Parts: sequence; structure tokens; C-alpha cells
Amino acid sequence: MRKRLGLQYAECKQVASRCAATHEKVAIQTALGKGCVMAIHLLTARQVQAASNGDHADGGGLVLKVNTNRARWLFRFTSPAGLRRAMGLGAALRDTIAAAGRSLTSPREAADKARKLLQGGVDPIDAKASERERARKAVEEKKSAAKQERTTLARVARAYHEQVIEPSRSTKHAAQWIASLESNIPADVWHKSIAEVTAPELLAVLIDLQARIPETASRVRQQLDAVFEDAVFHGLAPGNPAATVRRKLREAEGRRVRGKFRALPYADAPATIAQLRKLEGIAARCLEFAVLTAARTGEVLGATWAEFDLSAGTWTVPGARMKSGQDHVVYLSPRALAIVEDQRALAQPYVFPALTLNGRPLSNMAMLTLLRRLGIASATTVHGLCRSTFSTWANETGAARPDVIEACLAHREANLVRASYNRAQFINERRALLSAWADFLVGLEPRTADVTPIKRAAA
Repeated sequence: MRKRLGLQYAECKQVASRCAATHEKVAIQTALGKGCVMAIHLLTARQVQAASNGDHADGGGLVLKVNTNRARWLFRFTSPAGLRRAMGLGAALRDTIAAAGRSLTSPREAADKARKLLQGGVDPIDAKASERERARKAVEEKKSAAKQERTTLARVARAYHEQVIEPSRSTKHAAQWIASLESNIPADVWHKSIAEVTAPELLAVLIDLQARIPETASRVRQQLDAVFEDAVFHGLAPGNPAATVRRKLREAEGRRVRGKFRALPYADAPATIAQLRKLEGIAARCLEFAVLTAARTGEVLGATWAEFDLSAGTWTVPGARMKSGQDHVVYLSPRALAIVEDQRALAQPYVFPALTLNGRPLSNMAMLTLLRRLGIASATTVHGLCRSTFSTWANETGAARPDVIEACLAHREANLVRASYNRAQFINERRALLSAWADFLVGLEPRTADVTPIKRAAA
């Protein structure tokens, strides 16, 4: 059944035949506006199958073009810009009458859609190109979204940790490295595409962390710096915001002097230790042990049983866990040794474990929480209490020679020439100094390494 665009079928067929024969330029949309001058669906399945070489009009601009080797459908039209154009609508199948009949359906639908676009002043070829472009962009956006999901800060950091940190660090240090990021970076930033993480939002995270745990903020920024630098190298991020915020982070510190930590006056240390010893729990013993040994927080938290020789009363921190990169021997006072021996009953790989996290060490937040419970969090940091308070006491009271004090603190020798010659370990003096410190903390009369009473500083 032939479908008409209007009522004047004979006139439409005549115009259609003339257009097909002479390839005249006919503005179909104008003809439609005049009440349908042109008929459509003029060809039958048999005509499609039997069509000879040349153009065969189906009406309304749809043409079957037959060559010796193939037959294809075209839609010819005059664009809104006045250009005569032809749009390909695919091959025509003509093996059987049934196939020829089926091959009429799709091009007629496409031609009908094109005519409607022309009525609206839209070029169907341009519309088709725009549709392809939208589809292409949709595919690209889908790929981009998938790539962003694969390249979140969390995934990139974990990949860097697996490829760089784990092979080069001890198992303990490597675990602490990634745990530090996972624990301190908010989820909305941690799981964001690394290419979209901005310097301002990273600065906000670090400033908040710096206000709570200054030591951790510095370490986390350095770790992020390494992750972003690696991401930039591999084309996963356009820049390194962790490096960009370094100066801003220092500016936000205000009056806090870099490298200086709030520290409790040593005269107040005995009262604080007395309060601390009344508290139960692993965190309390860990903090007390850290104070007694004047050790860094990370060194104490990462302590494992292989590092201790309880018969000799020593704790040897391997160079891989030391800031100096060298092994450091700590000579344990009787109280420090007793704390370690009591911890053996827990039967955990770490001396000070987090019992709620199987196989993991205690968090530094546990000791910070203790400072708050003791009411001294505003007066000192954990680092300040364990090291700065000890250093001030030892130097101001003349408890030992400066070299011995620095050796207990595992500080590097600033004078490189002197460092190359100074191989002294000060074993007896270091043992005596830490023993004197332990006596001072419980209110006993401390003595120097040569058993001379230590002078008490004026109140």
C-alpha cells in the first residue's frame, strides 16, 4: 500500500518521477509546506529485487541506487542552508523478494525521520554527525569515569606503597606508612580521583591534622608528596598539590617553631608519671616506656620482641626504623625492663599492640588521648614529653655530658668531621643516665654515671 504525504497522489507521483529522472533540485520541506506535492513508498519488494543499474525513486527523496556490484539507499534533500546533499542509509538486500521487502523498512523509517528534521529546519546529516559525536563523548566519559575510579588517591597511594615502600622498608615500617594515610585522610579526599585533588582541600586536611597531631601532619604531607610526585611522573595527575601546600602549611603553623615541640617542664614530670602509673592499659604502659627511654613515638610503637635482649637489659632499634638510619641501643632502666617483661603475657608480635586490630601496633592517637586524660595535652606533645623534657632535665641539671645526652637521644653529630672520628658509645654513661632519669621520675635522688648526686635546678 502506497503512503501519501497528501491527497494529490497523481501529481505527487508525476513530480517524483520527474525528480528521479532529471535529478532536479527540489526543496522537499517546501513541497511539504504546500500541502504534499510528493508521494512516498513508491517501490515494491519485487521492484527492489529486479531494479537495474541506476536510480529508482521511492518518493520523498528516498532513492535506491543500483550499481553492477551493489545496491544502496540514499536520501537526497536540500539542506536548510540551500545545499543539495545525499545521506547514505545502508545497503539494499535483494537476494530474495522477502529480503528485498525487509530492506525497505529501515531506510523508509530513516528517511521519514530525516524529513521531520528538515521540517524543523535541521540538516539530517548534521544531526547524524552530532549524534555520533554525542555517542563518542558518552563513551569517552564512561572510559574517563572508569579511569578515575581506578586512579583514586587511595588506589594510587596503595599501588605506590606496594611497588616502592614495601620492597624498601621493613614490614613494620611499611605497614605504618600506609596506615598513616588511611587513618588521617578523610574519605571524601582519599577516594577522590587523584587528578582532581586540589591544593586548597589538601591544605585544609593537613592544617586540621597539624592542629591535632603536628608530628603526624608533617609525616603525612611528606608521604602525599611522594605519592603525587609518582602520579605526575606516570601521567595520573596534572601536578603535585602536596608540594604546593608546603609553604602554606608552614605559614599556618603561626608561632610554632619548626622542629620544636611543646614540652612539659621537667619539674612537673614526676607528678605526671605518678598519675600515669595509676592508669591501666597498654597505652599507659607504652607512654611510660617512651618517657623512660626518651625514644621517638614511632620507635616505641613499632617495637617487636626480636629487638629486645631482656637478659642484657637492652633494646636495639634497627636502623631501618631510626631517623638516623643507624641501629640505636637503648639501655633499659629497671622500671622500663619491668614494663617490657609484663607485656610478654599478651603474646603479640608487637610489644605494645592494638588488641582490637589483630596484628597491628598501637596507634599514636592512643598516647595523645592519654595526654588529654592527664590534662596536659595543651602543655606538651608526646614527643615533647618523651624527648624534650628529658633533654632539658639532663642538660640543666648536668646529669651527663652533652655527648652522652645526644647519644641517648640518637641525634646525629652535626659536625661531620667530628662524626667521622667519634665512635664512642658511652655505654656505661648512657645506662647510668637513663637510670638516673627513671629515679628522678619517681622522686628518688638521681645520680650521675660516676655516682655523684645531680644538682637540682632552682625552682
